[in-house]
Amino acid sequence: MAVFPQTTIIKQDPQISKMVAEVSSKNIEATVRKLVSFKTRHTLSDTTSKTTGIGAARNWIKAEMEKYAAASNERLKVEFDTFTQPAGGRFDKPTVLKNVLAVLKGTDPNDTRIYMVSGHYDSRVNDIMNANAVEPGAVDDASGTALSMELARIMSKRSFPATLIFMCVAGEEQGLNGSANVAKRAKAENWNIDAMLNNDIVGNTYGMETGLKDNRSVRVFSEGVPSTAIASRNDTLAARRAGIAINSLVGNGGENDSPSRQLARYTKEIGERYVAQLDVKLIYRRDRYLRGGDQTSFLQQGFTAVRFTEMNEDFNRQHQDVRTEKGVSYGDLPDFADYDYIQKIARMNLSVLANLVLAPAEPQNVGVITSGLTNKTQLKWEVPKAGKKPAGYYVLMRETISPYWEKKFFVTDTQAVLDYSKDNYFFAVQAVDDLGHESLPVVPKPVR
Repeated sequence: MAVFPQTTIIKQDPQISKMVAEVSSKNIEATVRKLVSFKTRHTLSDTTSKTTGIGAARNWIKAEMEKYAAASNERLKVEFDTFTQPAGGRFDKPTVLKNVLAVLKGTDPNDTRIYMVSGHYDSRVNDIMNANAVEPGAVDDASGTALSMELARIMSKRSFPATLIFMCVAGEEQGLNGSANVAKRAKAENWNIDAMLNNDIVGNTYGMETGLKDNRSVRVFSEGVPSTAIASRNDTLAARRAGIAINSLVGNGGENDSPSRQLARYTKEIGERYVAQLDVKLIYRRDRYLRGGDQTSFLQQGFTAVRFTEMNEDFNRQHQDVRTEKGVSYGDLPDFADYDYIQKIARMNLSVLANLVLAPAEPQNVGVITSGLTNKTQLKWEVPKAGKKPAGYYVLMRETISPYWEKKFFVTDTQAVLDYSKDNYFFAVQAVDDLGHESLPVVPKPVR
């Protein structure tokens, strides 16, 4: 008798598939090359010229976003997020920085969720304080900037119940200054940010030294222990709260189940559902070894955030003076970017954002009942506070050694009893609508 392999059914929302197909590698390439044409986008570079320097670059980005706003019947609102960075560190003088924010307000007044996608538009070379060299920054990070702008162009033509913010931030190379300003503002103004996607260095497919050529894989970096559980020694109250948070993680085995890890797993599932020939690699670190990115600014304010980065980096292109030495070319030049690859990563971002913004909000007060000893698992939760009513819920399950959710049980009630022991598996709950749009998973807390 013939034995056939198990079949996995992939169900896509036609609306999302249509948006994914609209992502254009030609548009992305044109944006990258335009950003490179400003010669330098160093945070400390000229702000008065119309053709050179960071001032010209940010004005052009804002003007392009305003074109998308006009095409959206002004539903997309574009603004500069402006602040002055004082002298010190990588700033030799007080400097005015401007982030570009394009906000597509949600149509449901009761749905306060916000989803953000970002790239940084500043660039640098070997000397971090050299503001006047040729600093093309094609992959680092015109690629992420172009991606954010392309998603704004496409998604602003539609309406969504929750809010989308497409960001292009400055000051990343000088110390994550632009993203820090937005994150602190979001915290102070009580923005309900459900997820932040940071795209930094997403345009190269060649691995320096290894010679690997990979246009299929992308890394998603996510922290395990939440940044908010790490407190200053000088803040006694914060230190106590951090200690409680870490003790809870350790006691319940949640070291690998932070909100950012859930977003990373969600990205893998949804991205691979909508983008062909894509392999999303989960990297269990906040960022690359001893390095950082703009997602860190949001993590430190308690928001859920991840970073996307190409699989294999070419360090002859990153932070390099443009030159040729001993027959080797250096510099982050646009001819060395893979625009079909950036298109693929943009499509992944769009599919994740679209599913999240169309999904019901997350279930509330998700708990696992611990009042008695049992080899079953009893879960309960409450309906989302805002947004559309879910058609039901998925109870997710995986073995403790598995990086991915392995089973999904669909229920329409706000409780479930599973014939699997909470001692041997991890669980989570996510809301889902009748079209299959899923919220981020929520890991249960002990309830007696």
